[in-house]
Amino acid sequence: MVAFGKRLKERQIQEWQGYYINYKLMKKKVNQYAQQIEVGVQDRQHVLKDFSRMLDNQIEKIVLFLLEQQGLLASRLAKLDEQHDALQQQPDISQICYLREAYRAVGHDLLKLLFFVEINAIGLRKILKKFDKRFGSRFTNYYVKTRANHPYSQLQQVFKHVGIGAVVGALSRNLHELQDRQGSYLSIYDQPALRLQDPVIDSIKAAVDRLTHSTNFLNFLAQHALIMQEELPTPVEEQVDDQKYHFMSLLLNLANTFLYMVNTYIVVPTADDYSLSLGAAATVCGVVIGSMAVAQVFSSVYFSAWSNKSYFRPLVFSSIVLFAGNILYALAYDLNSITVLLIGRLFCGLGSARAVNRRYISDCVPLRIRMQASAGFVSASALGMACGPALAGLLQTDFKVYKLTFNQDTLPGWVMAVAWLIYLVWLWFSFKEPLLETEENHMQRESNAEAVENGALEEGLKKPLLISSEDKQQDEDGEQECDESEEASEESRLPVTSIRSAYRLLTPSVKVQLLIYFMLKYVMEILLSESSVITTYYFEWSTSTVAIFLACLGLTVLPVNIIVGNYISNMFEDRQILLAAEIVVCIGILSSFHIIDPYTVPQYVCSGLITFVSAEVLEGVNLALLSRVMSSRLSRGTYNGGLLSTEAGTLARVIADGTITLAGYLGESKLLNVTLLPSLLICVSSILATCYTYNSLY
Repeated sequence: MVAFGKRLKERQIQEWQGYYINYKLMKKKVNQYAQQIEVGVQDRQHVLKDFSRMLDNQIEKIVLFLLEQQGLLASRLAKLDEQHDALQQQPDISQICYLREAYRAVGHDLLKLLFFVEINAIGLRKILKKFDKRFGSRFTNYYVKTRANHPYSQLQQVFKHVGIGAVVGALSRNLHELQDRQGSYLSIYDQPALRLQDPVIDSIKAAVDRLTHSTNFLNFLAQHALIMQEELPTPVEEQVDDQKYHFMSLLLNLANTFLYMVNTYIVVPTADDYSLSLGAAATVCGVVIGSMAVAQVFSSVYFSAWSNKSYFRPLVFSSIVLFAGNILYALAYDLNSITVLLIGRLFCGLGSARAVNRRYISDCVPLRIRMQASAGFVSASALGMACGPALAGLLQTDFKVYKLTFNQDTLPGWVMAVAWLIYLVWLWFSFKEPLLETEENHMQRESNAEAVENGALEEGLKKPLLISSEDKQQDEDGEQECDESEEASEESRLPVTSIRSAYRLLTPSVKVQLLIYFMLKYVMEILLSESSVITTYYFEWSTSTVAIFLACLGLTVLPVNIIVGNYISNMFEDRQILLAAEIVVCIGILSSFHIIDPYTVPQYVCSGLITFVSAEVLEGVNLALLSRVMSSRLSRGTYNGGLLSTEAGTLARVIADGTITLAGYLGESKLLNVTLLPSLLICVSSILATCYTYNSLY
């Protein structure tokens, strides 16, 4: 297994090697600084000054070469434009073909230049992260703040590739005009909706988007799935073996995701009534809803481990357990047992196979459609979240068959049991188990498929200046600092094997992003789970009205992501959107408090809508940043980044539902304010933590 520095060198364009960041040299300097400080030869101030000067020189070398290459490309384009102008006077088929290929050649060279910039940007972020980790210093915070915001910033040239956009525009326009199917020389500016057909332009656009983190609806939505991608760019992407991909199996995974989310939220409008009918308090609905999340805390771990060996068997087990859980949930009414009700919901939580669904997309879907599959995963979840309450609102009936009661309380259980039985039959006959890799090949893929850490500028503590000897030997990238051969041990490159090992890789930036994810899931769960009790107490809403309200909230997910993905995320940095969304969530919480009488429907609906929508925006940006700042060792294996985020979100839901039940002992009149107070405190804490690590998210 090779270390990052060696892999970085392997991806470099040979003839440009002298112009890349000298990652190996700078890593050695970091080691030398550490030794000099230990023996007292150098002090902290001199080290920071010397390292800053080295970085400035490296960046200047990169930028000057970048400008030189841009000039050469611009010169070639100018000459081709002269030939193009002449061609318009006297069209010639052979000359058109020649010009098209010449423009494509410029496009391929521009693509090489974009890969050059991207690799250097990754190298800069990695060395900054290494320095902070080795010395426990907040150097990245200082360096980015002073360099990136300066009016003559060379750092911005690397990260924003100023000037390349003009070259891309010239190429796009000319290649568009030279398309075979064009009957006239119409400009791309006259037909902005027309999709460019030339593959080189599509490749350039993808590279530019990756470098600037530009996004659209699909990839913004896909960010919610936290499906991690290749860390270092390659001109030709290595795709997952298509033999492992089976469309119907992917569809079954998405159907499992959809049904599980329907199963989660179909009981929300009626959980309080069901609790009352079994002799419990209405606020016990928090435990009823949350018991599913309690079981999911454990099921996420064993399903993640199980997916190392199979995808089919865990999905079959999931369907059987969910079928049984829903039967128990429905029978609890006739058995008059709150215990059976809770056991049924626990069974449903034990059947949560979301870890398998996510893992299948990550491991078995080709790169060319992985973004669409990830977006499908999130869309299925959002649709299930909206359909669950809507379906509950339709199940307003009451009749008996023999001794079994079918009413608004029990029908969610019966309907979901039938749905899981049908799904199980479909799964049994249609799912195709992917070919398992040999252990050796699997280990190789574990090494290659590392998380994108383009934004991973980690922030350490100011003191002590040197970290412990144990951490000094091996950093989160699996590199052994004192190993001059740039080789890392196999053990350091493998995925982590325990929660404890995963926790040791959580840097301050990762912890803050997990806190934010915890916060947004806590706030959303409080809003959704107590909605039935709150609206019944204050507004006397019926079950159908509550169901419509919750369904409308769920239906905002896709439109909001369209707006943010296509527009807002391309106008502002992710860290800016992150902080703004947290502040809006805080405003939504504050506006929800019952302070002035009477508490009105417009106040509740508007505050709930603000909170829910801003939390949805926050989730996409938060998970995008989390994938960048998270260690590459958490990109695969049982204890991966997806599992950690799932556990954080599930734990938030458990605590939120527990808070609702505990607050119920104080009376329904105090339930709203008591449950909102922890939400406000966690939200304010997350805002402060974001401000503390803000510059490390550059």
